[in-house]
Amino acid sequence: MRISQSDERTTGPMDPQQQGEKVQKTDEQWRAELDDQAYAVLRQAATEAPWTGAYVDQKGDGVYRCRGCGAELFSSQTKFESGSGWPSFTDPVVSDAVELKQDRSHFMVRTEAVCARCGGHLGHVFDDGPGESGQRWCINSAALDFDAGADAA
Repeated sequence: MRISQSDERTTGPMDPQQQGEKVQKTDEQWRAELDDQAYAVLRQAATEAPWTGAYVDQKGDGVYRCRGCGAELFSSQTKFESGSGWPSFTDPVVSDAVELKQDRSHFMVRTEAVCARCGGHLGHVFDDGPGESGQRWCINSAALDFDAGADAA
């Protein structure tokens, strides 16, 4: 079962055949479906304040999905304590689930992570992680839903 952090609604996991279908919605549809913080992060590339996200200290087993479209993004097995103030992962569940883009905002150059299915801003990727890839995927909690007990694909 997938639990949305915004309203504690419970929905079933996404149909695997729908996982790859691109999601296209109007701005009005996104605003109607997402709370203010999720909309700001996913659709306007905002960043939630450090240490405020619902999943910073999440320790349970399961899968983190895109809050905008339900795409499976990260496994709890790759989550680690980075000390950054945001949930951090060593790798996405499937590399094609996330697209990387150059981000030149705020007078710096970073690598932005966006959901490949809906284009929602997730966070940023840095080359200082502990895993084999050496990457730290620093992701906004507002961009995620946690599917407790689910196994990654």
